[in-house]
Amino acid sequence: MIADGCRQIRVFDLIECGVDYDDGVDWLSYFPETGTTCLESLIFDCVEVPVNFDALESLVARSPSLKKLRLNGTVTIQELYRLIGRAPQLTHLGTGAFNPMDAAPGEEQELDLSSAFDSLKYLTCLSGFRDMVAGYLPSIQPVCANLTSLNFSYADINAEQLKPIISRCNKLQIFWVLDSVHDEGLRAVAAACKDLRELRVFPADVREESDSPVSDVGLLAISEGCRKLRSILYFCNKMTNAAVVAMSKNCPELVVFRLCIMGRHAPDHLTGEPMDEGFGAIVMNCKKLRRLAVSGLLTDKAFNYIGQHGKLVRTLSVAFAGDSDMGLTYILQGCPEMQKLEIRDSPFGDTALLSGLHHYCNMRFLWMSSCKLTLGGCKEVARRLPQVVVEVISDHSRTGPNLPPLDEKDLNQEIEKLYLYRSLEGRRSDAPEFVKIL
Repeated sequence: MIADGCRQIRVFDLIECGVDYDDGVDWLSYFPETGTTCLESLIFDCVEVPVNFDALESLVARSPSLKKLRLNGTVTIQELYRLIGRAPQLTHLGTGAFNPMDAAPGEEQELDLSSAFDSLKYLTCLSGFRDMVAGYLPSIQPVCANLTSLNFSYADINAEQLKPIISRCNKLQIFWVLDSVHDEGLRAVAAACKDLRELRVFPADVREESDSPVSDVGLLAISEGCRKLRSILYFCNKMTNAAVVAMSKNCPELVVFRLCIMGRHAPDHLTGEPMDEGFGAIVMNCKKLRRLAVSGLLTDKAFNYIGQHGKLVRTLSVAFAGDSDMGLTYILQGCPEMQKLEIRDSPFGDTALLSGLHHYCNMRFLWMSSCKLTLGGCKEVARRLPQVVVEVISDHSRTGPNLPPLDEKDLNQEIEKLYLYRSLEGRRSDAPEFVKIL
């Protein structure tokens, strides 16, 4: 309906959307079949089903204003080659699958992908690389010098494959990558990308017990080489206070610091001490910090540091941390700008929850799961703050006829999840059975 009816549409971006093809409708073919379009941005990398490539190629060819194109994983490298030829004006490109898939005999050898990328004189942002065949990676070298954003979060590459690429990316400001590049790959990033503003290092193996190949060594290298860093998301399972303290001193302009130490209650892997001093240094030395995610072995001391020094923190994520109710109390009473607070698997109960009554009306939301909350504590919040919506949520996977319903008379009953938020519309009317609005 959108493709067929909105003939002057300029931006058509599907982001985190599901597209169902059960009805057999091919949405790409509904764009105008003749004449030029107004399209400037076409993004559908989240769509998991195949698209009509002939319709896509025709659409791209009829869109001379198209600057942003992000393809899904069903678009092959041969099809990418043809699309690049149709749109040399692109500034943003998501490659789709970066492999030949079911190439016809001889077709693979006919590709001169390096020349195709060389024709993209205006390209600054590059992503995609799903199901990548690493042998094709050198073909992007012609565009590396102009790139300001490079997303390898779907590319399982090692340090040796990364180095020839990243060494040419001297203008890079945003870089997303898997931890498969190891600390050695991060050293190469630190050496080449002096203008880096945002770094995200994702785990190739998301299992909690996995052994991440990046550590405090890589974080330290980044902090020493990328002094302009503003935002970092870093997954690892070995970290030290010394590396985090060094980052706080080397990168004082940090606005976002999200350190995810995989595994529960992981201490400084060299000293065995809690990670309190590292996160304390982040909130003390990074005066512009707005978003913080903490992990590892943390005591209430770390939350005291955040409450005292994190005066501008707006979003905080906590997991498997803290000693007592005082930890959350420090946050709720010490961070006046707090808007979004996410907590799971931490020992915070009703006393901590009620310590924030003065602040909840100013927050976007509070989410707590697998803590020590009771129905009575949640009801008290709902009673004293009628303008705030208080939802108690049961574990969806455990709901069913054999699961006893919430007994509203049992005030000591433990709550699995609490979702507390402000809403101009008031309580919602579409809550499923496993959600109880108090």
